[in-house]
Amino acid sequence: MWRFPSTIYVVKAGDSLYQIARQFGVSVQDIVNINGIVDTIIYPGQRLIISIAYYLVQPGDSLYRLAQKFNTTVESIMRLNNLTNINLRIGQRLQVPQYSEAIVRTALANIRRRPGVNFPVEAVMVRGAKLPVTASSNGWYEVALYNGRRGFIAKSLVDFNVYGSSLPLTNILGFYTLEEGPALPSSYESFINNTGEISQLALFMFRIDADNPTEIEKFGGDFSNAYVEDLIRIAHENNIKICPVVHNLLYERGDVTVGKNTVKAMVATPESRAAFIQNIIELIEGYGFDGVNIDIEDVYLEDSDRLTAFYRELGRALHQRGYFFSVSVPSRVSDEPFNPFSDPFQYAPIGAAVDEFVVMLYNEHGWPGSGPGPVVSIGWMDRVLKYTMTKMPRDKIVAAVSVFGFDFNLDTGRNTYVTYQMAINRAQQYNAQIIFDEVTQTPMYSYTDEQGQRHEVWFEDAKSIRAKVQKAWDLGIKGIALWRLGMEDPAIWTMLRDETVVRKDIGL
Repeated sequence: MWRFPSTIYVVKAGDSLYQIARQFGVSVQDIVNINGIVDTIIYPGQRLIISIAYYLVQPGDSLYRLAQKFNTTVESIMRLNNLTNINLRIGQRLQVPQYSEAIVRTALANIRRRPGVNFPVEAVMVRGAKLPVTASSNGWYEVALYNGRRGFIAKSLVDFNVYGSSLPLTNILGFYTLEEGPALPSSYESFINNTGEISQLALFMFRIDADNPTEIEKFGGDFSNAYVEDLIRIAHENNIKICPVVHNLLYERGDVTVGKNTVKAMVATPESRAAFIQNIIELIEGYGFDGVNIDIEDVYLEDSDRLTAFYRELGRALHQRGYFFSVSVPSRVSDEPFNPFSDPFQYAPIGAAVDEFVVMLYNEHGWPGSGPGPVVSIGWMDRVLKYTMTKMPRDKIVAAVSVFGFDFNLDTGRNTYVTYQMAINRAQQYNAQIIFDEVTQTPMYSYTDEQGQRHEVWFEDAKSIRAKVQKAWDLGIKGIALWRLGMEDPAIWTMLRDETVVRKDIGL
């Protein structure tokens, strides 16, 4: 998936990159970058991928043919370009639709298996649910659902929106946790109040059992099955894909040995991996999840090959059953040894095994001894993603960014976790001036505490998250993930509604 819808153009005798770029409303550099062209040399018969924002009508074009070419609908092209009839003229400049959606405007709306009220109901959506439109005919929209299926909804039940290239298009994966203490509320309110701006939900509520490493235990607090089932219901009726996160973290404070040993035992043999995979499938089917996100972060380097084998085997098992497979992986920037935390993760084979590769960017600063700085600067994001893009298709990649920050004590060398609201309250407490660092695209401030110790606070706000959405869009990846819901600047949601287009996740 490129930044815009793409088409294949076969070079003809006499063509130049300038002429081709002008026809499709893109820059020469865009064509060069996507196709890896050297010295702007092209030849007749060469097949070029063209990422399209605008298109100049050619002889023989029709709206129907253009809709097929750009994987959109005639209605979308007409609505976006304010066309009142289907007639086109040669040389006419058309915006190419990037995304079309139907938004439910009734209290409840049935999604039918086929276009017609007599066909079985495939799903039921609530008011405000957003449905990607894939086709249109005879008073019905074909729409894409959270589980990868297609269904049909009557046009009379929805509002229709179509978007061009003026706003960045993104998927938003929200990580969900239970309450972590008085200052760290659960993600519930953030989730239910912003379902329109969330594509996927990942529940950080399950862990590999350290005592029985092929089994899965509940994590993060005392919650009932009914609680999880309610979250799944809310997600599905808002067309949001929902998966459990199964991880190997936080067994003992400050000690990752237990996590590493747990993974070692789980991946040790084909039999141990198969037993764990079966328990993952039972977790998915027991609750009615759409798939799983595996978040393994502490691994011995010697277990790297066995871990990769586990991802391959899990991928095959999930895909045979039609389930979505997502992984969260520590960030790296090179094939060479880079960091003991991320070195065990083999990007290319893992990327080939999964539907979604969530690269966790929030380790630039904040780890013990890192020194002060942003959790995820825009430069670090660019560097990690450009490496990741050499290992797998861009449409699998999600950039996991922080919505939290750190308070760095410059005199003791220690740092403490802060939510957005904690950062704002501390700035007000010490009368500190918040500045937006243009180089890193991150807000920060300095203050001196009552003991005379100097601090720097680096955190995230709506402006910094907007910059990261834009970077993801510019690089052509799937979108961003937010760790975690409930810690963020509330203005993020207004920004996503007004300054971006959040698409629902429909891929399997």
